[in-house]
Amino acid sequence: MRMKPADIVKPVVLGAAAVLMIFPIYWMITGSFKPNLSLWATPPEWVPHRVTMQHFTELFDKKPTLRWLFNSVYAAGVSVLFIVLFCAMAGYAYAKKTFPGHHVLFFFIIATMMMPRQVTLIPLYRLVSDWGLLDSYTGLILPGLAYPFGVFLIRQFVRYIPDELLQAASIDGAGELRIFFRIVVPLIAPALGALAIFAFMAEWNDYIWQLIVLQKDTMKTLPLGVSGLIRQDLSINYGLAMAGGTVASVPLIAFFLTFQKSFIRGVALGSEK
Repeated sequence: MRMKPADIVKPVVLGAAAVLMIFPIYWMITGSFKPNLSLWATPPEWVPHRVTMQHFTELFDKKPTLRWLFNSVYAAGVSVLFIVLFCAMAGYAYAKKTFPGHHVLFFFIIATMMMPRQVTLIPLYRLVSDWGLLDSYTGLILPGLAYPFGVFLIRQFVRYIPDELLQAASIDGAGELRIFFRIVVPLIAPALGALAIFAFMAEWNDYIWQLIVLQKDTMKTLPLGVSGLIRQDLSINYGLAMAGGTVASVPLIAFFLTFQKSFIRGVALGSEK
């Protein structure tokens, strides 16, 4: 059996793309274990010649890094719970319920996805400030709960649930909450897993909002705290930055691996539909 050129080119291209995507992560992790001088070695040290824990020691000794890590995980975790719940309920309503103005309201939800994030920063800050929510978990989490992409994503999945199935459950005496939690939620579980990953990443990486709303050192998130820690006079401690980036990437990777199967199933089902 003769091999086609595509059978050779495709694995090579995919392998090269994988290396390009993984290499920055590898360089960050290995750089966090190198002495500062080794980071600038010529030729580069692809594998650390000498391993040191200096950067991690400095990271956890100088500032409340564990507190920052807790703040990030707590804010992102609570946001995911509420975003998944609210988006699932809203997506179900827009897909299967008819009420006055539902097309117009859904249009406005989609329109907010096109609005630059910077446009809403000042109004949101003034609103959170007037409510006295600066330097609080509520002020950090609350604005992110409005997640229009999640509503759009769930609506597209719920639309393909047969109406006959929901009508049969209603005839059997099931109420709206029972239909939603017993029938709709299990059927869209892959989409909810994908939504959870998107929401977690969005909240974790929302650096601009964290920078605006958080001022106390003990309330900072890990990305915000590390970004202020690595600046030393007029220079940047790249070893410390890589150590902070390594620590910050662990929750993201762990969360993705937890919902990996649901994410893949959700993307696959979405492409089929």
